[in-house]
Amino acid sequence: MITYKLFRVMKDGSIASLFINKNVRHKIGVWLEAKDHPTKGYAHRFGWHSVNTTVAPHLSMKGRAWFECEIDNDFEKIKRPLNQGGQWYISKRIKILKQL
Repeated sequence: MITYKLFRVMKDGSIASLFINKNVRHKIGVWLEAKDHPTKGYAHRFGWHSVNTTVAPHLSMKGRAWFECEIDNDFEKIKRPLNQGGQWYISKRIKILKQL
């Protein structure tokens, strides 16, 4: 299934998550397994978070870019407000395909 995820784009061109485990750089084109990183101040939702549209007005775009991703069939849907992207997908595996 194709979804979209917002990543931080570093000065060297590498990408990292926005908030959780944000020091790890992610590779494009390979399957990435979700790892559990409970973080104080954030709801615990184990897995990769992605959405079905490139809209998340509650997040800044500074230093960030949307990426097209593929998630496997083992995912959970979470209904969120439209200003937070609407439908969220929480998956155990994700493949980052390309920057939009």
